[in-house]
This record gives sequence, structure tokens and C-alpha cells, in this order.
Amino acid sequence: MKTRLINSTCCFLLLSLLFLGCKEADKKSVFSPEEMESASKALNNWFQEQWDTEIALSPMFQTYLGDKTDYDKWDDLTKKSEEESLERTKVRLAYLKDSINQNALNEATKLSYKLAVQQMEDEISDYQYRLHNYPVNQMFGMHSQVPSFLINMHQITDKNDALAYIARLNGVDAMFDQLIVNLEEREKVGIMPPKFVFPRTIESASNILKGSPFENSKEKSTLLADFASKIDRIDISEEEKESLLASANEALINAIQPAYRKLIAFLETQSTKATSDHGAWKFPNGEDYFNNALARTTTTDMTSEDIHQLGLREVKRIHSEMNTIKDQVGFKGTLQEFFKFMKEDKQFYYPDTKEGREEYMEKATMLIDSMKGRLDELFLRKPKADMIVKAVEPFREKSAGKAFYQAPALDGSRPGTYYANMYDIMAMPKYQMEALAYHEGIPGHHMERAMSQELTDIPMFRKMGGYTAYTEGWGLYTEYLPKELGMYSDPYSDFGRLAMELWRACRLVVDTGIHSKKWTREEGIKYYVDNTPNAESDAVKMVERHIVMPSQATAYKVGMNKILEVRAAAKTKLGDKFDIREFHGVVLNNGAVPLNVLEEMVDEWVAVKLDGKAEISD
Repeated sequence: MKTRLINSTCCFLLLSLLFLGCKEADKKSVFSPEEMESASKALNNWFQEQWDTEIALSPMFQTYLGDKTDYDKWDDLTKKSEEESLERTKVRLAYLKDSINQNALNEATKLSYKLAVQQMEDEISDYQYRLHNYPVNQMFGMHSQVPSFLINMHQITDKNDALAYIARLNGVDAMFDQLIVNLEEREKVGIMPPKFVFPRTIESASNILKGSPFENSKEKSTLLADFASKIDRIDISEEEKESLLASANEALINAIQPAYRKLIAFLETQSTKATSDHGAWKFPNGEDYFNNALARTTTTDMTSEDIHQLGLREVKRIHSEMNTIKDQVGFKGTLQEFFKFMKEDKQFYYPDTKEGREEYMEKATMLIDSMKGRLDELFLRKPKADMIVKAVEPFREKSAGKAFYQAPALDGSRPGTYYANMYDIMAMPKYQMEALAYHEGIPGHHMERAMSQELTDIPMFRKMGGYTAYTEGWGLYTEYLPKELGMYSDPYSDFGRLAMELWRACRLVVDTGIHSKKWTREEGIKYYVDNTPNAESDAVKMVERHIVMPSQATAYKVGMNKILEVRAAAKTKLGDKFDIREFHGVVLNNGAVPLNVLEEMVDEWVAVKLDGKAEISD
């Protein structure tokens, strides 16, 4: 895709003319099909122009999309850039509200209008909380994103790509200066990570400076090894490769090394000022911020207490179902003793060896391949993009989550990827393998994300956007879905499925406990250990994730419950007319939407289908 910078003022005037001005357009309520087609096309063109404007300002997202326009640059992290982004949003929102007559739009474009307005209103409202986060933490941040981005996103197919890679290495020092300014700005208003975050982030950053050329070592550093392997595969002379390697070494020494050393020094100083207060309640206007975060994450009006109580109820229900399985397999003892058995018995884990990790990855790939063969039973449409299974890279495996998904490139140059973390093999039990693969891979995030990117009748901001409750709700729903196909035939695997759902139910309790009820890190860890069969290392990582990402983990269970709720309602109303493949088409064929919009779409499908007119295209 070739991006282009569109002048916002010209766009505004052009679209005002297309829609005849707000006062004239608002007078009219009935439009011909031709007028609606023309108006919808004009607005979708405007959406595309605004998208292109934003993409032109984000070299990193360009690369993510497979666009090499600014392949040698990084994003601007300054406050000025944030302020300019806010002003563009205000101009766009004013235009949509003042100059667009929704009656002139077709149904698909009306939904795009509705979602765009809501997103822009939220962005403007949320700007007051722009400092309420930790840009560097054990889960994510530029200290780990830089190597991850270069390794996984920056492809080298020719010499120019290699030169762009080197230019990006040279640009890291200036970008980290911007990052440190951002951290200082947060510190001034009392927003710093708690103490436990600093050793992990400092270690992660320090790992980038291990190996040559930073040390007198035969082992190449992470970035040098990546660059060397990539240029080794392109068709250039050995002399050119040697020259590129020399330039990369120079950039690593003169830009990467000082950048990381400055960041590490800053973090070491800041760590001496950090406290052990863990919840968002400690932020300025912390309670308001957390309530707002919950509303954005869940796309509901559920309060923190509502979510906490839902979690407690779900934990109780799932424990009951687990007791049934415990009795089924003939285990004599309490559920807690069964948890201990599942945690410790070696039959449930691969060996803590290279061979054991390879065996895990082979089985994970087999599970994905097997599910690929069952998709026609669940979907009328499948994504064109392929999906692969890959182990999390060593440089980030210690701090990364146990599994996650990376979407494919829009241009097809990169498949979707299900990452499994092999760092702690005891945190990856065999009985959870199925549910984990289904959630992160197929029919989970790959179906939802790849299919959204491949839609042709929605704007790019919807193809590439997302609502956590929708995307993660779908992921958790698809852990349960294979059970209806007869999967999880082994009761231990079904227990694993329930263990995964239990984990998400506990999240509702612990996230709200930490951020609203002032639970400590240790109290959160204890709740997970006492109520789940997961390894304690899982509990530690999860609680630390809650702390640095307030509200995010509440989306999974809230979203799953809503999908199951609207599905059950549709089945009750439609009876024999209910088709699970059509239902999944309704859920997926418009991309990610808020949960209230999802419910409206399902209700509309049911109503039309009862009239005998519903069709879900493939």
C-alpha cells in the first residue's frame, strides 16, 4: 500500500461539498439507493484518507502492514506528536457530527460512522489519562519492542532493506531519549511502576547488550545475529555483506549501546524511588481512571464490583464442574489435592529438555493442523492467510506471556503466528495444550484477526482496529467451541479447558481486587495459587500483568459470556433454523465491534432469519 499524506482542511471542505453541507443534508431523511451508494462511497473514501494520513505518520505501523515507505524510521514518541494527534481527532469528529447525514448511508457505512464517532469521542475523553500507564514494564515497552520489531517485522530482501535496518539501529538512541522524557513526565505526577518491575525491565534491556560487538564474545548479540542471518540470505556479493556487517556493528556500538545504557541508568535511578503500591488507585484520579478503563476494556457499563462478583460466581461454578471430572477419573481427595496432583505429576508435563520442548512444539502444530480440517463444520468463510506455530524467542521468553498471537501481514508476506513460550516447561502442561492452541491459533485469534483484515467492505480502521472484549471474548469462546465437535475427549484435556476458563474467571476477581480493593501483589498471587491448578510462576506473571495493564484481563470472561449469551438467545428463538456457521459469520463478518453492537447484530440476524430472508455470505 502506498501511503499519502492528506491535508485535513482540504478533506474537510471536499466532503462538506459532497454532502451538501450539514444544514441542507439534515433536512432530508429519505434518499434513493443511488444517493445512498454515492454518499456511502464518499464517506468510506474519507475514512481511507484519514487512515492514510495516520499511517504516513507511523513508520512502525507501515512496516507492520508490509509497507516499506519509511522503512528506515521509527515512530515519534514526543508529547507534541500526541497533541497533534488529538487535534486531528477533534477536527475529524466535528466533521462527522456536523456534516454527515446518517440517513444517507447504507447499513454497513452507518455502522462504520457509529464506531468512528465512538472511538473518536473515547480518544478525546481519554486524553486526560494519557500518562496513566507504564511505557516500560516487564510485559512490553520500547526496550523489548525494538529487538522484537526488527527481528519479526523488518524483513530484508535486498540491500536497501539492509540499509534501512542499519538506519533504524542508528535511530534508536534518539527515540530512547524521547522515551526517557515520557518516563520523566509521568514521574512528575507520581506515576511510576512498582518496585518489582524494575529488575525485570533492567534485565531485559541488559540482555540486548550481551554478545558481540558489545562484549568480547564468540556469540553474536541478538540484533547482530538477526541482521547477519538476514543479509546472508539475500543475493549480494560477499564484499557488500561484509560492508553491511561493518556498518551494523558500528550502529550497534554508537547508537544501540548508548541508548540502552541511558535507559538502564534511568531505570536504576527511578527504581530507588519506587514503592510497593500496586493498584491504579495510587494514580492521580485513580478510581475514575480505573472505572473508565473497565468501560473501555469490556465495552459495558459493569462496575468494578459487578465484575468482581461475576468472577466469584464463575469460579464457584467451574470448581463444581472440575469436581465432576475429578470423580470421573477416580481421584480420591479434595479438589485442592487434585490441583496439586495436576501440578506435580510428571505425566502431565514434557521433559525440561531441548527434546521435551521440541516435542511440545510438534504436538502444538499437530493440534492446529487437526483443527484446520474441522473448520468447515463451524464456518462458511475461512481466512486466506496461513498460520504457523513458533516458540517465543530466547531474548524475551523470560518476561513474555505463556502464549500469544501475531496477525499476518496484510500483503500476505507474513503468516499469522501462534507463539508458545518454552521458557518454563512446567508452566505449559499437556492438559492445557488444546485450549491454548485453539485460543491463540485456530479457531481463535487467527480466524478473528485474519478474517477481519481480509474483509473488503469495511474501512481500514475497522479491519485493523479491535475491542478487547470482542477479540479476547472470541478467543475464550473458541476454547469451549471445539468441545461441541467432540474434542477434549481425554477428561484431563477437558479439565485443562476448564482450568483455562477458571483462570479467566479468577482474573475478574484479582484485577478488580488489586485496582479497586487495594489487594497486594502477594494477595493476588495467593488467590490464583489457592483456586487454580496452574503453576505458581503463572500466578506471578498474571498478577504482575494485572498491575501494569489495569482492566485488560477482565475482557476475556466478560466477552465470552456475552457471545454465549447472544448465541443461546438466538438458538432459543430460531430452533431448527439456527446454523452455527451462520452465527459465526454474524460475529466475524463485520470485524471487531463493541459487545452491545454485537448483540444488536445478532438480534437483527435472528429477526430477518425468522422472516426467511437471512443470508450469510461466505
